[in-house]
Amino acid sequence: MGRKIIRWGFELIIIMIALEILAVSINMFYAPHNVAAGGATGISILLYDAFKWNRAIVVLSINIVMLILSWITLGRTTTARITIGSFLLPFFLAVTPNISLVSDRTLAVIVGGALYAIGIAILYQIDASSGGTTVPPLILKKYFNVKPALSLLVIDTMVCVLNIWSSGIEAFILALFSSVITLLIMNYVETGMDRKKTVYIISNQLDRIQQEVLKDNEQSFTSIEVRGGFSGNNREMLMVVVENSEYQRLINRIHVIDHDAFILANNVAEVHGGGF
Repeated sequence: MGRKIIRWGFELIIIMIALEILAVSINMFYAPHNVAAGGATGISILLYDAFKWNRAIVVLSINIVMLILSWITLGRTTTARITIGSFLLPFFLAVTPNISLVSDRTLAVIVGGALYAIGIAILYQIDASSGGTTVPPLILKKYFNVKPALSLLVIDTMVCVLNIWSSGIEAFILALFSSVITLLIMNYVETGMDRKKTVYIISNQLDRIQQEVLKDNEQSFTSIEVRGGFSGNNREMLMVVVENSEYQRLINRIHVIDHDAFILANNVAEVHGGGF
């Protein structure tokens, strides 16, 4: 019971940090330049610009509607976490200062898009949400296995189009540009920050590579039986997972042993288990 309370408290702190990041991106980067890059917060920027409606109240109203939808489709657990974000985000929007940190509009949407992506990605990592239009991506992920970053981009694009009516074509282009930045950063954060490389090796000196290179670098390896497509001969191939910082060193050591070794390397987003 104590561990659950500690875990819940830790997740609540993470949620609050993520929501404050979102509030900063809106109040200090998007809103001062009248750029609505999507989501309930983007809609609130548009409505404030047109009718001077309070942004926090608009976001709260949208979030309440999304909470009802979440209760029907996502269940109690996820809705409970979404409820926290749905009510806390308007609070953070209300208490976070409305100031412009940068005067350049392009720089504002770049930084704002990056912060927005980080905040949303952090929430998704713990199956939470800030509510609003971030709820439909969770629904699409659950029922259709659609990546949240992609579905969020579609929704945000629809909001971005409204910038033409509110602030002109330039605001629309900047909002669309910011949404793309958000997508790219979200994809990066969602797939992990600790990137590694998988290296596949075929060589006539494979025993020496195992004994000298892999042992010296304290790397484990997997031996895979493969067959040549042209020759039809059976060969042994090594698969090694290495840190990015160790990659070039590994390649150099292999070339010392066998300069003609076949080497194929792939980027890996995350590795679980196996000593990593």
